[in-house]
Amino acid sequence: MDAERTRRRRALWASFVGTGIEFYDFYIYATAAALVFGQIFFPTSDAGVQQMLSFATLGVAFFARPLGAAVFGHYGDRIGRKATLVASLLTMGLSTTLVAFLPTYEMAGWIAPFALCVLRFGQGFGLGGEWGGAALLAVENAPPGWRARFGSAPQMGAPAGFIAANGLFLLLLSWMTPEEFAAWGWRIPFALSAALVLVGLWVRLKLGETPEFKACLAEAPPPKVPLGEVMSRHGGVLVDGTLGAVCCFATYYIATAFLLGWGTKALGYDKPAFLSVQLVAILFMAAGIYLAAWAADARWDPRRVLAAGCVMVAGSGFVIAPLMGAGLSGVFAFLALLLFAMGFVYGPLSAWLTDLFPARVRYTGVSMAFNIAGVIGGGLTPVIAQKLAMDGGLAPVGWYLSAAAVLSLVALLALRPRAGQG
Repeated sequence: MDAERTRRRRALWASFVGTGIEFYDFYIYATAAALVFGQIFFPTSDAGVQQMLSFATLGVAFFARPLGAAVFGHYGDRIGRKATLVASLLTMGLSTTLVAFLPTYEMAGWIAPFALCVLRFGQGFGLGGEWGGAALLAVENAPPGWRARFGSAPQMGAPAGFIAANGLFLLLLSWMTPEEFAAWGWRIPFALSAALVLVGLWVRLKLGETPEFKACLAEAPPPKVPLGEVMSRHGGVLVDGTLGAVCCFATYYIATAFLLGWGTKALGYDKPAFLSVQLVAILFMAAGIYLAAWAADARWDPRRVLAAGCVMVAGSGFVIAPLMGAGLSGVFAFLALLLFAMGFVYGPLSAWLTDLFPARVRYTGVSMAFNIAGVIGGGLTPVIAQKLAMDGGLAPVGWYLSAAAVLSLVALLALRPRAGQG
């Protein structure tokens, strides 16, 4: 019994720490893209166009994520969760660290944004195998009745990574002049990624395989082509699972990357003050994740909790314009509301997606659904939101957010829980 508790504790810690580090890597890029990448990596032009180009590089990683999901999912379903999670962490960490050493557009011309996009692709490729494996590591080690709560461990890595990333940016902006930050200060969070990756590797190398994966191998040999089996036998579930996860991506990248850029540039809020508001508001996301996971285990089920979250997000879209224009108190009210709602569309997602697919192809199925949803809901969302806001203000951005929530709600209502098991 003690050995079993130790195994579960290690699995939870490894899924949380590893995912927190991976999301730290992803978020420092999103924050830098909102604050400085436009002026550093692209030719001088209209500031709004520079911002759109900077946000466009965010989308590169989202289009790399399904490819990473297919590759890492293949090996995760064939050789195991542990080795695949180590490889995904190394891929992500190396790509992030190298961003710190890139030349600017002024130094290298077009080579600078090209190299930035290559490393951003590497980030997305690594993250494509990270989340699915971390989710399975937690959920497949859960005791009966605890799958959503165990599955919330990697989800908690998201606010933890955000706090670490934006907290560091806030300190740098407080300590440095704007000129120092633009010249070299923004490179520090990327360089520090190397040390964090070493911590993540130390934690994950101590892991064993999950009981469900061991049992699956004992029953039958692993599939030769897991992606082919997912597409041929579970294609409908894959589509519904993908659409059901769209809302969390659209919500997050509007609440963080887009609004950080729009709020500090178009609306004129002070950068450190806005980052401080985001850092406090992200705690509401953590609270939402915990409450949603508890509700999914103890009172309802993951699908119903996710659906309730979609309703909250859809309603939030209609108050974005008045609250964002009401000073920092209004900004805080909106971000706290939206990120709390995101906790409900994100917290039970690990348990819900895991139960849609059988264990033999689960790594591939979960990773593909989550990361294709990232392309649809997150890849171009900051660019689209920037364009909508430039043309019509924040109200159309709110309608876009509500539409994404309704899309996921329809998919959740269409798919019964545990439909893909067996």
